[in-house]
Amino acid sequence: MKLDNLMKAAVPLRMLGIMVTQNGKEIGRELTEGACRRNIYSASKSFTSAAVGIAIKEGLLDLNEKITDAFADDLPQTVSDNLGKATVRDLLTMCLGQGKGFLMGEDRPYYTDENWVRLALEQPFIYEPGTKFVYNNVGPYLAGILVQRRSGTDLVHYLYPRMFKPLGIQLPTWETDPYGNTFGAGGLFLTLDELHKFGKLYLDMGRVAGRQIIPEGWVMESTSKQVENDRDGFGYGYLFWGGDKGTFRADGKYGQFSIIFRDKDAVVTLVSESRNSDLLLKTVIDEIYPQL
Repeated sequence: MKLDNLMKAAVPLRMLGIMVTQNGKEIGRELTEGACRRNIYSASKSFTSAAVGIAIKEGLLDLNEKITDAFADDLPQTVSDNLGKATVRDLLTMCLGQGKGFLMGEDRPYYTDENWVRLALEQPFIYEPGTKFVYNNVGPYLAGILVQRRSGTDLVHYLYPRMFKPLGIQLPTWETDPYGNTFGAGGLFLTLDELHKFGKLYLDMGRVAGRQIIPEGWVMESTSKQVENDRDGFGYGYLFWGGDKGTFRADGKYGQFSIIFRDKDAVVTLVSESRNSDLLLKTVIDEIYPQL
Protein backbone atom coordinates (compact mmCIF):
# COMPACT_ATOMS: atom_id res chain seq x y z
CA MET A 1 0.00 0.00 0.00
CA LYS A 2 1.27 3.46 -0.96
CA LEU A 3 1.07 5.92 1.91
CA ASP A 4 3.71 8.42 0.74
CA ASN A 5 1.27 10.74 -1.02
CA LEU A 6 -1.14 10.55 1.87
CA MET A 7 1.53 11.50 4.40
CA LYS A 8 2.64 14.43 2.22
CA ALA A 9 -0.93 15.62 1.80
CA ALA A 10 -1.53 15.24 5.52
CA VAL A 11 1.56 17.17 6.65
CA PRO A 12 -0.33 20.50 6.87
CA LEU A 13 -3.05 18.59 8.75
CA ARG A 14 -0.47 17.28 11.26
CA MET A 15 -1.11 13.57 10.92
CA LEU A 16 1.41 11.77 13.15
CA GLY A 17 0.82 8.16 12.23
CA ILE A 18 -1.37 5.77 10.28
CA MET A 19 -1.83 2.01 10.33
CA VAL A 20 -3.82 -0.15 7.89
CA THR A 21 -4.76 -3.81 8.13
CA GLN A 22 -6.79 -5.84 5.67
CA ASN A 23 -7.83 -9.49 5.79
CA GLY A 24 -6.08 -9.76 9.13
CA LYS A 25 -2.69 -8.56 7.85
CA GLU A 26 -0.92 -5.23 8.25
CA ILE A 27 -0.55 -3.69 4.80
CA GLY A 28 0.54 -0.15 5.64
CA ARG A 29 2.18 1.87 8.39
CA GLU A 30 3.75 5.32 8.53
CA LEU A 31 4.87 7.08 11.71
CA THR A 32 6.55 10.37 12.52
CA GLU A 33 7.51 9.25 16.03
CA GLY A 34 8.06 6.14 18.13
CA ALA A 35 5.32 4.47 20.13
CA CYS A 36 3.71 7.06 22.37
CA ARG A 37 0.47 6.99 24.28
CA ARG A 38 -1.58 10.01 23.33
CA ASN A 39 -4.93 11.36 24.42
CA ILE A 40 -7.48 9.89 22.02
CA TYR A 41 -10.09 12.39 23.24
CA SER A 42 -13.64 11.40 22.26
CA ALA A 43 -12.56 8.15 20.65
CA SER A 44 -12.64 7.13 24.33
CA LYS A 45 -16.44 7.18 24.07
CA SER A 46 -16.39 4.07 21.88
CA PHE A 47 -14.51 2.22 24.64
CA THR A 48 -17.27 3.24 27.05
CA SER A 49 -19.77 1.86 24.54
CA ALA A 50 -17.89 -1.44 24.64
CA ALA A 51 -18.02 -1.41 28.46
CA VAL A 52 -21.79 -0.85 28.36
CA GLY A 53 -22.24 -3.78 25.97
CA ILE A 54 -20.22 -6.08 28.23
CA ALA A 55 -22.11 -4.85 31.31
CA ILE A 56 -25.44 -5.59 29.63
CA LYS A 57 -24.24 -9.13 28.88
CA GLU A 58 -23.33 -9.50 32.57
CA GLY A 59 -26.78 -8.36 33.65
CA LEU A 60 -25.58 -5.10 35.20
CA LEU A 61 -27.45 -2.71 32.90
CA ASP A 62 -30.58 -2.43 30.78
CA LEU A 63 -30.90 0.08 27.93
CA ASN A 64 -34.54 0.73 28.86
CA GLU A 65 -33.79 1.64 32.48
CA LYS A 66 -34.87 5.15 33.36
CA ILE A 67 -32.12 7.63 34.24
CA THR A 68 -34.17 8.72 37.25
CA ASP A 69 -33.97 5.15 38.59
CA ALA A 70 -30.29 4.67 37.71
CA PHE A 71 -29.26 7.93 39.41
CA ALA A 72 -31.99 8.27 42.02
CA ASP A 73 -29.63 9.78 44.62
CA ASP A 74 -28.22 12.44 42.25
CA LEU A 75 -31.38 14.02 40.85
CA PRO A 76 -32.14 17.75 40.97
CA GLN A 77 -34.81 18.92 43.37
CA THR A 78 -37.26 19.26 40.51
CA VAL A 79 -37.28 16.50 37.89
CA SER A 80 -38.55 17.77 34.55
CA ASP A 81 -40.82 15.67 32.34
CA ASN A 82 -38.02 15.24 29.79
CA LEU A 83 -35.51 14.08 32.39
CA GLY A 84 -38.14 11.67 33.64
CA LYS A 85 -38.39 10.12 30.16
CA ALA A 86 -34.65 9.65 29.57
CA THR A 87 -33.26 6.11 29.51
CA VAL A 88 -29.81 4.51 29.52
CA ARG A 89 -30.09 4.18 25.74
CA ASP A 90 -30.35 7.98 25.47
CA LEU A 91 -26.96 8.27 27.17
CA LEU A 92 -25.37 6.59 24.13
CA THR A 93 -26.91 8.44 21.16
CA MET A 94 -26.27 12.13 21.85
CA CYS A 95 -30.06 12.53 22.07
CA LEU A 96 -30.26 12.87 25.84
CA GLY A 97 -32.47 15.95 25.66
CA GLN A 98 -30.12 18.64 26.95
CA GLY A 99 -29.80 21.76 24.83
CA LYS A 100 -26.01 22.11 24.68
CA GLY A 101 -22.81 20.27 25.42
CA PHE A 102 -21.67 20.03 29.04
CA LEU A 103 -18.59 18.54 30.75
CA MET A 104 -16.65 19.62 27.68
CA GLY A 105 -12.85 19.72 27.77
CA GLU A 106 -12.42 23.47 27.93
CA ASP A 107 -14.86 23.73 30.85
CA ARG A 108 -14.01 20.80 33.13
CA PRO A 109 -10.96 22.40 34.81
CA TYR A 110 -13.10 25.27 36.10
CA TYR A 111 -16.04 23.54 37.79
CA THR A 112 -16.19 24.29 41.51
CA ASP A 113 -18.73 21.52 42.22
CA GLU A 114 -16.87 18.21 42.49
CA ASN A 115 -20.03 16.11 42.06
CA TRP A 116 -20.17 16.00 38.26
CA VAL A 117 -23.04 13.49 38.21
CA ARG A 118 -25.31 15.83 40.11
CA LEU A 119 -24.00 18.80 38.14
CA ALA A 120 -24.72 17.06 34.83
CA LEU A 121 -28.26 16.11 35.79
CA GLU A 122 -28.99 19.68 36.89
CA GLN A 123 -28.51 20.92 33.31
CA PRO A 124 -31.81 21.69 31.57
CA PHE A 125 -33.47 18.92 29.55
CA ILE A 126 -35.17 21.10 26.96
CA TYR A 127 -35.91 18.39 24.37
CA GLU A 128 -37.75 15.13 24.65
CA PRO A 129 -35.06 12.43 24.83
CA GLY A 130 -34.44 10.69 21.51
CA THR A 131 -35.64 13.58 19.38
CA LYS A 132 -32.69 15.98 19.05
CA PHE A 133 -29.00 15.24 18.41
CA VAL A 134 -26.79 17.51 20.53
CA TYR A 135 -23.14 16.52 20.92
CA ASN A 136 -22.62 16.32 24.66
CA ASN A 137 -20.24 14.63 27.09
CA VAL A 138 -22.93 14.10 29.72
CA GLY A 139 -24.36 10.93 28.16
CA PRO A 140 -21.14 8.90 27.83
CA TYR A 141 -19.88 10.18 31.19
CA LEU A 142 -23.04 8.99 32.96
CA ALA A 143 -23.00 5.71 31.04
CA GLY A 144 -19.46 5.13 32.28
CA ILE A 145 -20.43 6.09 35.82
CA LEU A 146 -23.29 3.58 35.74
CA VAL A 147 -20.98 0.75 34.66
CA GLN A 148 -18.57 1.70 37.45
CA ARG A 149 -21.25 1.83 40.13
CA ARG A 150 -22.83 -1.45 39.11
CA SER A 151 -19.49 -3.27 38.77
CA GLY A 152 -17.82 -1.75 41.82
CA THR A 153 -14.67 -0.71 39.97
CA ASP A 154 -13.48 2.02 37.61
CA LEU A 155 -13.73 1.62 33.84
CA VAL A 156 -10.02 0.94 33.40
CA HIS A 157 -10.02 -1.99 35.82
CA TYR A 158 -13.44 -3.17 34.61
CA LEU A 159 -12.22 -3.35 31.02
CA TYR A 160 -8.73 -4.62 31.76
CA PRO A 161 -9.50 -8.34 32.23
CA ARG A 162 -12.48 -8.21 29.86
CA MET A 163 -10.97 -6.35 26.89
CA PHE A 164 -7.61 -4.63 27.35
CA LYS A 165 -5.67 -7.70 28.48
CA PRO A 166 -7.12 -10.02 25.78
CA LEU A 167 -6.07 -7.39 23.22
CA GLY A 168 -2.56 -7.21 24.63
CA ILE A 169 -3.02 -3.66 25.92
CA GLN A 170 -1.27 -2.91 29.21
CA LEU A 171 -3.27 -1.06 31.84
CA PRO A 172 -3.86 2.41 30.32
CA THR A 173 -4.25 5.85 31.83
CA TRP A 174 -7.72 7.40 31.66
CA GLU A 175 -8.87 10.82 32.89
CA THR A 176 -10.95 10.89 36.07
CA ASP A 177 -13.53 13.19 37.59
CA PRO A 178 -12.84 14.89 40.96
CA TYR A 179 -14.10 11.80 42.82
CA GLY A 180 -11.74 9.51 40.95
CA ASN A 181 -14.33 8.00 38.60
CA THR A 182 -13.16 7.28 35.06
CA PHE A 183 -14.34 10.00 32.68
CA GLY A 184 -15.99 7.83 30.05
CA ALA A 185 -16.46 10.67 27.56
CA GLY A 186 -12.75 11.31 26.91
CA GLY A 187 -9.21 11.29 28.20
CA LEU A 188 -8.09 7.73 27.46
CA PHE A 189 -4.41 7.51 26.48
CA LEU A 190 -3.34 4.87 23.93
CA THR A 191 -0.70 4.29 21.26
CA LEU A 192 -1.57 4.06 17.58
CA ASP A 193 -1.24 0.26 17.73
CA GLU A 194 -3.48 0.01 20.80
CA LEU A 195 -6.22 2.11 19.23
CA HIS A 196 -5.91 0.00 16.09
CA LYS A 197 -6.40 -3.21 18.09
CA PHE A 198 -9.73 -1.83 19.28
CA GLY A 199 -10.82 -1.08 15.71
CA LYS A 200 -9.80 -4.56 14.62
CA LEU A 201 -11.77 -6.06 17.50
CA TYR A 202 -14.90 -4.41 16.12
CA LEU A 203 -14.10 -5.52 12.57
CA ASP A 204 -13.80 -9.06 13.97
CA MET A 205 -17.27 -8.78 15.53
CA GLY A 206 -15.99 -8.60 19.11
CA ARG A 207 -13.75 -11.68 18.91
CA VAL A 208 -10.04 -11.98 19.61
CA ALA A 209 -8.05 -15.22 19.40
CA GLY A 210 -11.30 -17.15 19.07
CA ARG A 211 -12.79 -15.62 22.22
CA GLN A 212 -15.97 -13.51 22.14
CA ILE A 213 -15.16 -10.59 24.45
CA ILE A 214 -17.86 -8.17 23.25
CA PRO A 215 -21.25 -9.65 22.30
CA GLU A 216 -21.58 -9.82 18.52
CA GLY A 217 -25.09 -8.41 18.68
CA TRP A 218 -23.81 -5.39 20.61
CA VAL A 219 -21.05 -4.79 18.06
CA MET A 220 -23.63 -4.67 15.26
CA GLU A 221 -26.18 -2.62 17.20
CA SER A 222 -23.71 -0.06 18.52
CA THR A 223 -22.13 0.51 15.10
CA SER A 224 -25.43 0.75 13.23
CA LYS A 225 -27.23 4.03 12.60
CA GLN A 226 -29.42 4.64 15.62
CA VAL A 227 -30.13 8.35 15.11
CA GLU A 228 -29.47 11.13 12.64
CA ASN A 229 -26.61 13.42 13.57
CA ASP A 230 -26.14 17.14 13.01
CA ARG A 231 -23.12 16.86 10.67
CA ASP A 232 -23.96 14.57 7.74
CA GLY A 233 -26.38 11.89 6.62
CA PHE A 234 -24.39 8.95 7.95
CA GLY A 235 -25.86 8.93 11.43
CA TYR A 236 -24.65 7.98 14.88
CA GLY A 237 -24.75 4.65 16.71
CA TYR A 238 -23.98 4.06 20.37
CA LEU A 239 -20.94 6.35 20.74
CA PHE A 240 -19.71 5.51 17.23
CA TRP A 241 -19.94 7.73 14.14
CA GLY A 242 -21.17 6.48 10.78
CA GLY A 243 -19.21 7.56 7.73
CA ASP A 244 -18.66 7.51 3.98
CA LYS A 245 -18.23 4.17 2.15
CA GLY A 246 -20.34 2.41 4.78
CA THR A 247 -17.70 2.97 7.45
CA PHE A 248 -18.09 3.50 11.16
CA ARG A 249 -15.45 4.83 13.52
CA ALA A 250 -14.20 5.78 16.93
CA ASP A 251 -13.59 9.51 16.53
CA GLY A 252 -11.57 11.85 18.73
CA LYS A 253 -10.70 15.52 18.56
CA TYR A 254 -7.71 16.57 16.46
CA GLY A 255 -8.00 13.46 14.27
CA GLN A 256 -7.83 10.37 16.45
CA PHE A 257 -9.65 7.81 14.29
CA SER A 258 -10.08 4.08 14.06
CA ILE A 259 -12.16 3.53 10.93
CA ILE A 260 -13.73 0.18 10.10
CA PHE A 261 -14.30 -0.64 6.41
CA ARG A 262 -16.42 -3.76 6.82
CA ASP A 263 -16.95 -4.21 3.07
CA LYS A 264 -13.16 -4.33 2.57
CA ASP A 265 -12.36 -6.32 5.74
CA ALA A 266 -10.06 -3.46 6.70
CA VAL A 267 -9.25 -1.07 9.52
CA VAL A 268 -7.50 2.28 9.19
CA THR A 269 -6.29 4.00 12.36
CA LEU A 270 -4.53 7.32 12.73
CA VAL A 271 -3.35 9.70 15.39
CA SER A 272 -2.98 13.39 14.70
CA GLU A 273 -2.78 16.92 15.98
CA SER A 274 -5.03 18.28 13.26
CA ARG A 275 -7.09 21.44 13.50
CA ASN A 276 -9.19 20.26 10.54
CA SER A 277 -10.06 16.67 11.36
CA ASP A 278 -12.98 16.60 8.89
CA LEU A 279 -10.63 17.36 6.01
CA LEU A 280 -8.10 14.88 7.38
CA LEU A 281 -10.78 12.18 7.51
CA LYS A 282 -11.83 12.94 3.94
CA THR A 283 -8.21 12.85 2.76
CA VAL A 284 -7.65 9.46 4.39
CA ILE A 285 -10.79 7.94 2.92
CA ASP A 286 -10.13 9.39 -0.54
CA GLU A 287 -6.55 8.07 -0.57
CA ILE A 288 -6.91 4.76 1.25
CA TYR A 289 -10.26 3.32 0.17
CA PRO A 290 -9.36 3.04 -3.55
CA GLN A 291 -6.28 1.00 -2.59
CA LEU A 292 -8.21 -1.58 -0.55
